[in-house]
Amino acid sequence: MKRYRPHILVVIALAVVLSTGWHAALRNALTDLRFTWQSRAASGNVVIVAIDAPSIDQIGVWPWPRRLHAELLQKFESAGVQDVAFDVDFSTPSDPASDEAFVKALRDVGGATILPSFKQPVPNGGAAHINRPLKPFSNQSWPAVVNVTVEPDGLVRRYPFGEKLGDSFVPSMAVVLAGQNASRTSPFLIDFGIRAASIPLMSFADVLRGDPATLASLKDKRIIVGATALELGDRFSVPNGGIVSGPVLQALAAESIIQQRMLRRTSDLGTVLGLSVICLLMIFSWRRVAPGVRVVMLVAAGAAIELIAALVQSKWPFVIDTSLLHIAIFAYLTAIALDEIDFRSLLGRIAESRFHRIAMSLGDGLVCTDEDHRITVWNPGASAIFGYMPAEMIGQPFEALCAKPAEGSAKPFSMRDAARQALLVPGGAVVVEFEGRRKNGETFPVEASFSGWQGTDGFQYGAILRDISVRKREAERVRYLAEYDALTGLANRNTLHAGLVGLIADADPQSCEVALLVIGLDGFQRINDTLGHAAGDLVLRAVAARLKSEAGDETVIARLSGDEFAIARQCTEDGEPVAEFAERIARAFELPLAAGTRQHRVRVSVGVAVYPDGGHSAEDLLSNGHLALSRAKATRRGSHVIFESTIRQELENRLTLESELALAADRGEFELFYQPQVRLVDGGLVGAEALIRWRHPVRGYVSPGEFMPVVNTSALSERIASWVMETACWQARAWELSGQSVRVAINLSPSQLHSGDLAHSVATLLDATGLTPSLLELEVTEDILLLDEDRVLDMFKRIQELGVRILFDDFGTGYASLSYLKKFPLDGLKIDRSFVLDLLADSDDAAIVSSTIGLSKQLGLTVVAEGIENRATADFLVSMGCAEGQGYFFGRPMPADALERQFLVVERESVSAA
Repeated sequence: MKRYRPHILVVIALAVVLSTGWHAALRNALTDLRFTWQSRAASGNVVIVAIDAPSIDQIGVWPWPRRLHAELLQKFESAGVQDVAFDVDFSTPSDPASDEAFVKALRDVGGATILPSFKQPVPNGGAAHINRPLKPFSNQSWPAVVNVTVEPDGLVRRYPFGEKLGDSFVPSMAVVLAGQNASRTSPFLIDFGIRAASIPLMSFADVLRGDPATLASLKDKRIIVGATALELGDRFSVPNGGIVSGPVLQALAAESIIQQRMLRRTSDLGTVLGLSVICLLMIFSWRRVAPGVRVVMLVAAGAAIELIAALVQSKWPFVIDTSLLHIAIFAYLTAIALDEIDFRSLLGRIAESRFHRIAMSLGDGLVCTDEDHRITVWNPGASAIFGYMPAEMIGQPFEALCAKPAEGSAKPFSMRDAARQALLVPGGAVVVEFEGRRKNGETFPVEASFSGWQGTDGFQYGAILRDISVRKREAERVRYLAEYDALTGLANRNTLHAGLVGLIADADPQSCEVALLVIGLDGFQRINDTLGHAAGDLVLRAVAARLKSEAGDETVIARLSGDEFAIARQCTEDGEPVAEFAERIARAFELPLAAGTRQHRVRVSVGVAVYPDGGHSAEDLLSNGHLALSRAKATRRGSHVIFESTIRQELENRLTLESELALAADRGEFELFYQPQVRLVDGGLVGAEALIRWRHPVRGYVSPGEFMPVVNTSALSERIASWVMETACWQARAWELSGQSVRVAINLSPSQLHSGDLAHSVATLLDATGLTPSLLELEVTEDILLLDEDRVLDMFKRIQELGVRILFDDFGTGYASLSYLKKFPLDGLKIDRSFVLDLLADSDDAAIVSSTIGLSKQLGLTVVAEGIENRATADFLVSMGCAEGQGYFFGRPMPADALERQFLVVERESVSAA
């Protein structure tokens, strides 16, 4: 089988070529090439009278009147031409006079004129349309077909003897013009070796003009009249890159017939015989003759075959198909090459060359060894890592790269063990780490990926080496950051949690407790805002240092967040009590902290949770410790609070209340009550303070003192405050429309100044309700004025410009009330009820109230006294100059309809009586 393998390869190649038809392209190319080699001139018996560009310029735009064709025929008749063929469409009529002139000319020349017929494709894909000359024309002329076949490669090579049009067979134009018998049916190959440029060509206009010399040259010639201008007629692609017009193609076909060059391909018998000779020659010589001689024999055979084919084609009208012979020769040359080349060695050398290119360009270190583990390959990456040049390491054992182990450490790295592992691991690669040694003696961690393979020179090993010292340092840094705080060096929350878990696991609930102190800095944000975060970082480091010095070694100290720290410790019966330890930590910060060049006084509040009473898990201790810290910041700043279950209960009660308040807002359970504000002189109603009430579906009315502190510190604050203002304004407008101008006072919530533009909201509400602005009174407290003085001042000025009054509520209970009277645009103030209740019995209260009333009159402010519960107090206030007041003596907060019945109806009756 091996002996006949080359010949089988050739047979398979020929079978594939024949089945696919690929040899046709080679056959046509060889034939066309021979036309170039065997160029010949035309006989001159066929002349083209061209409808060319000069003729169009002289005669006019195509199509021309047929009388011109009639005149042309008369010129031909006078010149004594042999035959005339028109390659012009005469299938449609023109003007009758011209058509009649052309019929007369055809009759006068005696029927020696050839007119074309042709098939024309139909756009919708139906049967082709046959264009024939008009009946009067065809009766006086010879019919001829001008259709040719375009081959798959877009070229015209064959020319038909004729074609059946309808029921009759019509010969082709060149066949009729050359006087050839059209009985043969198979087309012939046009001899494109005849140069198209050698065919005589005359301009239609020159012949029509009747130049004697021109007409004399046409005597006894065969004439083809047709369009050669680019804008007229068909163009055909022919072999060797040529493009010719229809008349030229017809002339080449006619010349092929006249010169007996109607080419035909030889039978396949010659091809079969040639292939047999080549195969027998190769079978006989394959192992007997050297490959070089066989190559010469095949090349010589190919040249001889082509030479013979060219000679035959030049002498006789035969075309020998040599394509399969050349393909067989090429296949045998390929078989010789495949048979002689050592592909295993070639592929090995290619792979080795590719491996070396990759190895030299690899960024990592690459070291290869032989089966004795001596280095055979050393790339630049290995030089960059270890500092050795290739000449220093080639031939050295791989262990020369390893650091010597210290005494008592693990056994040294063994290349033999790594290679053995690489052979056992699926995929043949194993990754190990060892201590490497650079040329300068420095040791460093190395990651090596070992693999082994069978090479041409025995078994070989390779290792990709990486210096992982940077990666090790980064991993250590990442591990540190995962467990410790980067700023202070203390443990972080995760490490604290793990420490608490361990302490709880080791603690005996009967005799040992675990205490968690959550420590918060009081006023730390002020340091950041005033001095910047860099100063704040110095303070945090100083706090961490002091905690370390005070807490001792048996504790876990951590930084939980920005200004929160924690200490976890185990407490035994004979150790320091938890309360004393927490208080000692708090008092440790009574001394100033040295942070950079500054001394800072920082107080801390401490929340304490103790296992097991304060929580049974690390999560519970952390949660409860934060709750205790919140209580300490609220009630005992600078000290400590130990967690009790009541703290969480209060929080849960607050959360429950917040949930119920949200439902109350959705269900419309809130109501507005109004407490009357009267003139103290006669008790007449001047206004009412709008006060919110909650009608609980189960508990009934809930005291505002119970739910308003929760509302003011929750997300519901703005929503409820807006509802209060809107409801009160609509009620005041309703009273105004009924003829009662009752001024309504509304307590502002801090959320209303936080959330947006209060002045704009008030203006919008006044527009919506139509309420007279002077009937709206906004009461503000000191905590609102402290929010953002500049912004609040601008907002109050805009509200006053609307005509709305602004009163300072709870005057006298804050720290800077007098300064507010000067700074803010106020219309009045309300004296807090704490000064009014004991006004008659407490001379200090009387002095304060009297001074406040006098100061208000000097500033042009109205005064409203709260908390009046008897007539004597009201009279005493009148004697001091107070004009308005409110309190239980005049009326408790009541619904709007109750206020109307008690005050407004009385006023209406008084007006009616008057």
